[in-house]
Amino acid sequence: MTVLAACHVHSNLSYDGSYTLEALSDKFSRAGYRVVLMTEHDRGFSPERLCQLRQLCDAASTRDLLMIPGIEYSDASNQVHILVWGDVPFLGENLPTGETLRKVKEAGGVAVLAHPFRRNAWQCFEPNWGEALAGIEVWNRKYDGWAPNRIAQDLQRSVGAIPFVGLDFHTQRQFFPLAMAMDIDSTVTERAVLNCIRARRVNPRVFGLEVEGQLVRHALPILEAAEASRKKAARASRKMKLRV
Repeated sequence: MTVLAACHVHSNLSYDGSYTLEALSDKFSRAGYRVVLMTEHDRGFSPERLCQLRQLCDAASTRDLLMIPGIEYSDASNQVHILVWGDVPFLGENLPTGETLRKVKEAGGVAVLAHPFRRNAWQCFEPNWGEALAGIEVWNRKYDGWAPNRIAQDLQRSVGAIPFVGLDFHTQRQFFPLAMAMDIDSTVTERAVLNCIRARRVNPRVFGLEVEGQLVRHALPILEAAEASRKKAARASRKMKLRV
């Protein structure tokens, strides 16, 4: 059975999120997702708040949609971010990335490198990180826009990590038909989803098509041109607002 998961999603439990978990559950369920992988920011979090997140995810889950709690950890420079899921205790704020990955691995969790192109985080990448990473985001809706990031793809391929696509959802602006398709043979539970990632029975999709498939590869020049135009228009709009 193939189910679609929305990855890298923030609720109002994050300092910059805007949706409640219940509202997210309804929104993503209506869009055809079966799983939502939450990633609340570590900033301002605590062990007690992580416990609350887990309870709220359980309450917001339905027969048709599973909400999985997770944390987005950032280093002290706020440059490198790691998405973490699983039975991992709250690790704290501002940890060095290597320490974060080591602790996640020891706890049996799942870790994914978020948006490598943001603040040139890819330049900080250390080869030994690849051993603890299940995946690397090759397409982050918030920072990469309407097309995957070629630098992130090169990094992902160099270490053999799973190519991930993430919405980095905070507001409606990040809603986009990106999903991780998961091949799950059993009931859709948190354990089944995480085991599916560990077993690499997942692949990234956009508009229901495989991101690494021929149709999307042929469309990449169009997507990249559209994204360049979108960014240009956004910059022009910001300049106009400043003048006003």
